[in-house]
Amino acid sequence: VDKDALDAQVKDRKIQEAAEKAWNEELANEMKQNDKIICMLEKQQKRDVRNINKAISEFQKNFQRPETRHEFDLSDPQALKKDKPARLSDSDPRCTVSGLQKFVGEDLNYDQRMKFQKEQLREWCLQQQRDWKNALADQKFEDDLHDKNRIELDRKTMEQQRKEEENRRAACAATKDFNRTQAAELDERKKLEKYQKMKDDMDEISNLLQGDLLSENPEQAVSSFGRHRVITDRWKGMNQDQLMAIRYSQQQQVLEKLRLKEEERRRDAEWDRQTIQAARAQLILERHQQRQTRECRRALDNLNAELSQEQKSKNIYLKEEAYSNVPTAQYFAQFNTTSR
Repeated sequence: VDKDALDAQVKDRKIQEAAEKAWNEELANEMKQNDKIICMLEKQQKRDVRNINKAISEFQKNFQRPETRHEFDLSDPQALKKDKPARLSDSDPRCTVSGLQKFVGEDLNYDQRMKFQKEQLREWCLQQQRDWKNALADQKFEDDLHDKNRIELDRKTMEQQRKEEENRRAACAATKDFNRTQAAELDERKKLEKYQKMKDDMDEISNLLQGDLLSENPEQAVSSFGRHRVITDRWKGMNQDQLMAIRYSQQQQVLEKLRLKEEERRRDAEWDRQTIQAARAQLILERHQQRQTRECRRALDNLNAELSQEQKSKNIYLKEEAYSNVPTAQYFAQFNTTSR
C-alpha cells in the first residue's frame, strides 16, 4: 500500500471539505441578505398598494357619488314619489319593446278580441268536420273502385293461369312421348354395342392365343430402332449372358466407389493434420502476443505511476504555495451593494 499517496489523498480531501464549508457559509450569508432585501421590497409593495386603494376610495367618495350613477334609479329611496302612472292606452309611446310593460294578450280590448277568436275557432272546427266527411266519402269511393279493379285483375289472372296450365299439360305429354322414343332408341343402341363388344373380345382372345405374346417369342420384343432397344409391352426379360454382364458392371462400380472413399479418407486425414498444425501455430502466436501485451501494460503502469506522483507533487505545490491566498467573505460581500 502506498501510504504517502493515501496521506496526500486524505489531506486533499480535508482541504476540499474546508473549501466547500467556507463556500457554503458564504452562500448562506448571501441568501440571508437576499431574504432581507426581499422582505423589505414586499413591505414597500404592500405599503404602495394600501396607498393606492386609499386614493381610489377618496376619489370614489368625492367624484363618484351614488346619485351620479346610471343605475341609481334602481335603488333610489324616492323612486315611488318620482314614478309615473301606468300606460294610458295601447299606443302609449312609453310602452316600448325594451320597457317590458305590454305583452301579447294584455291589450285593453281583450274581451272583444277573445270573443272574435272563439267565433273564428268555431267556424274552423265546422269547416274541418265538413272536410273530414268529404275525405271519408272520397276514401270510400276509392276503396270501392280499388276492390272492383282487384276483382277484375284476379279474374284475368286466374284465366291466364288456366291457359298456362293447359299449355304445361300439353308440353308434358309431348315431352313424355319424346322421352319414351329416346329410351327405346337407347335400348336398341345398347344392345348393338353389347353385341359388337362381345365380338371384339372374342377376336382379341383369338389373336392373343395365336400371336407371339403368349408364345413368348423373343424376336417380338426387338424394336425397329435397333436390336439394342426393346418394346416394353412385349419384352419378357433378359437372358443369362445379359444378367452376368450387368452383375459384372455392378461389381466394377462397387470397387470404384470403395477406391473413391479411400481417397476421400486420405484427403480428410491430410486436411485434419494441416488444421492441427495451423491451430498450434496460431496458439504459439497468441501466447507471444499476450506476453508482449503484458510487458507493454507493465511499462504503461510504471509510466502512469510516475505521472501520478508528478501530478500529486504539482497539486501540493499549487495548493500550499501558489493558491495559499484564499478569498475571504469580505471580498465577496463587496458585490451587489449598489442599486445598479
